[in-house]
Amino acid sequence: MKLFGQRGRNDAEQKARSSLAEATALYQAGRYAEAEAEARAVASFRSWPREDAPQALSIAAAAMGAQGRHAEALVAYDALLPVFGRVFGAEHPQTLRLRSNRAQTLAVLFRHAECEAECADLARAAARGRGPEMPLIAAAAQNGLIYALNGQGRHPEAEALACEALAAHRKPDRFTLVLRLGLARSLNGQDRHEEALAEAERADELRRSLPEEQRRPEAGAVELAMATSLQGLGRSTEARTRAAAAHDACLAVFGPDHHRTAEARTLLDRIIDGA
Repeated sequence: MKLFGQRGRNDAEQKARSSLAEATALYQAGRYAEAEAEARAVASFRSWPREDAPQALSIAAAAMGAQGRHAEALVAYDALLPVFGRVFGAEHPQTLRLRSNRAQTLAVLFRHAECEAECADLARAAARGRGPEMPLIAAAAQNGLIYALNGQGRHPEAEALACEALAAHRKPDRFTLVLRLGLARSLNGQDRHEEALAEAERADELRRSLPEEQRRPEAGAVELAMATSLQGLGRSTEARTRAAAAHDACLAVFGPDHHRTAEARTLLDRIIDGA
């Protein structure tokens, strides 16, 4: 009986791992509704290892955000934080990643000051930590901080931080892409539209070289940066084309309720009204 029980637990663990991997793969493929459903199914099996349910629910929360249900995602992250603290520990990479995702959600809900404080704390925690995950957590915190500074109109600070990060990180990867987009946003915020357009064009060149799973989360972001720059330069026809492309890309990947879809729609309407 003891051996049978042990085998049953091992089978359950294997099934849980397989289902978590499937939910993660669906999320990375941009199949967010399916990823959410699969993750919730994993979380519903209470006999599986105790860490699987919170991990699954964190995937579900990320999938909610990717579908534009940002407020709902934040509620989920808030509920999961104490659970992750108990299961993994306060400064475990899993907990820090959850906090990072929560911070990004705060930013898109225009709670920029809270995002700034959380990202600064996350950066300090990552600096104290050890292991291969910590540089990625630090990078995400840095990106969140740049977004939060831009959101508060503190564009010169965001520019300085983005330039510093780009100087330290020279890999042609998704982190460099989001840094260039953050830099373009800060330059547009200072009405330095020529510089912002040049930065957006560099981001576009980099984006084209990345694999699909790295491009997808930034769908529409490059076109949005270009449209903002072109509008600032008075090149309304080009700006309208780029804004429409940004909106279409966001709509296809994230749906109508996502924050970037809404930003593209607002910019497109503003360009049309000003034409």
